[in-house]
Amino acid sequence: MIELRNLTKQFERFTAVDGLNLTIETGEFFGLVGPNGAGKTTTIGLMSTLLLPSAGEIRIDGRVLSRKSPELKRKISVITQEYSMRQDMNMDEIMEYQGRLYYMPVKKIRARTEELLAFCGLTDFRKRSVRKLSGGMKRKLMVCRALLTEPEILLLDEPTAGMDALSRRQMWSLLQKLNGQNLTILLTTHYMEEAQSLCGRVALMNRGKLEEVNTPEGFIRALGAYAVDEVSEDGMESRFFQSREEAIAYLAQTKGRPALRDTTLEDVFVERAGRHLG
Repeated sequence: MIELRNLTKQFERFTAVDGLNLTIETGEFFGLVGPNGAGKTTTIGLMSTLLLPSAGEIRIDGRVLSRKSPELKRKISVITQEYSMRQDMNMDEIMEYQGRLYYMPVKKIRARTEELLAFCGLTDFRKRSVRKLSGGMKRKLMVCRALLTEPEILLLDEPTAGMDALSRRQMWSLLQKLNGQNLTILLTTHYMEEAQSLCGRVALMNRGKLEEVNTPEGFIRALGAYAVDEVSEDGMESRFFQSREEAIAYLAQTKGRPALRDTTLEDVFVERAGRHLG
């Protein structure tokens, strides 16, 4: 279990994370969403101990996480937005270098490398240098590297940023498989479809504060399960309804060519951002 207790991070006069209280259960796939500057990446930085909190604390299974608790830090692996790998190394070299940083026996490194490259579908490309890999392959290799030390918690900061639609779906499938093995995953993303598809619960953040925690379905139900899109002179406007019958009744009295569809988590984000998050 991960517990964030009054977690706060200030940079001089700017408060990036402001009194964050949050509990993430073991084995949960949890999402952090919010506009740019909401504090998502800073929260990941605090949980990885790359940043130190100005106030509050992080607990892992009841114990306070700090830079002086290596046994707790080993439970956590992080995948950042940037491709942080040597461009001239191939996959085997990347994995061995990572394992040696953690003083893993060479035999264990190589066994885990075989297992992970196969799991991620990368075995046939293992001798390619990083600079010759596609964006999707690089992301998968970063997952392999993060899993090498058998962590219990995986922190993902915008893991599919810049990936094409196919590579993104492949990454989703991979992350779902990992979560199915009881790996606790915390994901930050700007792709609302990604959060809706993968996460059991989602925290909506803004300006460093926690706005609300709910399931994707709970957020959608609160807005209205059905949406009617209308095009006007001012652009596209969406109206939301709790039942399909209400939506159809509204459609019957409108002119033009309105469209009926299911509401998505992206609708929730856009509505909240337009009203009070922006």
